[in-house]
Amino acid sequence: MMWRRRSRRSSPLSRRLPWSQLIRLAQERGLSLTGPEGLLKQLNKAVLETALNEEMTEHLGYEEHYPPGAGTTGNIRNGTQTKTVLTDTTGAVELDVPRDRAATFEPQIVKKRPRRLSGVDEVVLSLYAKGLTTGEISAHFAEIYGASVSKRRSVG
Repeated sequence: MMWRRRSRRSSPLSRRLPWSQLIRLAQERGLSLTGPEGLLKQLNKAVLETALNEEMTEHLGYEEHYPPGAGTTGNIRNGTQTKTVLTDTTGAVELDVPRDRAATFEPQIVKKRPRRLSGVDEVVLSLYAKGLTTGEISAHFAEIYGASVSKRRSVG
């Protein structure tokens, strides 16, 4: 049986480009750094969703797109739920928060009930400017907020 990746709505802009390349590409596409569809907002979305997916991977015991039940818990992924969080600089950011079938997943980076995330913009921008990838920034967030998040391995 073949497992296909589902498409994601997160921006491909911020995947693994160096900071200067990212800004140049954004300017070529007519994106501003801030604003409703700005680069910082897209970067925040990518980092937070990566961190949430890593938390889910750790929670279930198997990586995304592996056969369901590959972990030891018997619990499986159950799609995503949209959550809008408010950040200090970019305003509302719509995130796709992963869910599990048993409803036992309690995210630490973006907790279930609170809607406001303070200081996220500055941390993401600072770390990305230092050359960290979105995955590395997600791992850093895990350390800051006390979540246990493993770093995702690159697949081909």
